[in-house]
Amino acid sequence: MQSGWYPYFKAIESGADTEVVINNKKMIMIGSNNYLGLTQDERVKRAAIQAIEKFGSGCTGSRFLNGTLALHEELEARLADFMQTEAVLIFSTGFQTNQGTIASIIGRRDLAVGDNENHASIVDGTRLAFGKALKYRHNDMKDLDKILTLNKGNKHGILVVSDGVFSMGGDIVDLPNLVEVAQKHGAKVMIDDAHSIGVLGAHGRGTAEHFGLQDKVDLVMGTFSKSFASIGGFIAGKEEVVHYIKHVSRALIFSASPPPAAVATVIAALDILQKEPERRERLWAHYHKMKNSFDDMGFNTGLSQTPIIPIILGDDTKTFTFWRRLFEEGIFSNPIISPAVPAGQSLIRTSYMATHTDKELDFVLDVFYKVGKEMKLI
Repeated sequence: MQSGWYPYFKAIESGADTEVVINNKKMIMIGSNNYLGLTQDERVKRAAIQAIEKFGSGCTGSRFLNGTLALHEELEARLADFMQTEAVLIFSTGFQTNQGTIASIIGRRDLAVGDNENHASIVDGTRLAFGKALKYRHNDMKDLDKILTLNKGNKHGILVVSDGVFSMGGDIVDLPNLVEVAQKHGAKVMIDDAHSIGVLGAHGRGTAEHFGLQDKVDLVMGTFSKSFASIGGFIAGKEEVVHYIKHVSRALIFSASPPPAAVATVIAALDILQKEPERRERLWAHYHKMKNSFDDMGFNTGLSQTPIIPIILGDDTKTFTFWRRLFEEGIFSNPIISPAVPAGQSLIRTSYMATHTDKELDFVLDVFYKVGKEMKLI
């Protein structure tokens, strides 16, 4: 950083796509969560434009008062049907969805237990809640069982909450064993499927569908800024629980509602997700190509099981240097250091889109091989 290479807040001068422009230079984007590649889809953009023409640019208030449009309710009904759940409530951001949900449902004598690599929005939600919050070792269900056993004196509500797909490592929660432990201790289960919906499951419904456990998960959180090419988030679950959150969550009640263009974008993206399963098929083909190629080169890709593929370097200086060389060669990636990952686990986060071409991916692999050899990393 002292040498002038600051890797964050890079201003992109083009639309979010597989190729972007930074400082008038074209670069291959492998640092985006645009998994289905829908941000530049003409159908999605047209839906946003039509929503602005009908509803205007914003709602000027919260959902609770003057900010609920028929469009919001249409999306909630569509998502409830898609997720095969009783009810859905949408929030203005994914962060607010986790924060607002957890802080609402964990009372003074309740207990929230989460994976120690959960997203910051989950952590902040438990901090804002009045109840007790504990963590278990990453994806370690024996440790979860131990923590719940040690706290068996808690006679009130227990919520176990975890990411579905972990956003830095790309690994998937051990949901079958998590559910088994939760049931053993009478706990409810909430899964953050921000990086799972549109990616995992036979229909793209996320982690629970992937494991065939949709009826064992009590609450599912989703976001609109990944597969749905927009911004916002939602919580899905039983109608009485969603109704309670709707009337208690400060993050919902005291925030302006999602603007019409953002909501219409999600509806259009949902249509495409349901009608074009081949997008997920291409995404997974890209994952296997990149994961296998990185592994064959000798890079450490950790426990990745999804289109999030980390290149774990472990040393912060090496990570920033590697990122800089990739950037110089025309690749946009993300350097990740502690506290976003555990100390000593710094990495380059790469992620892929259904719309990447083989030519683009081959270019990425050639550059990684070249720079990896240059830096004696492989």
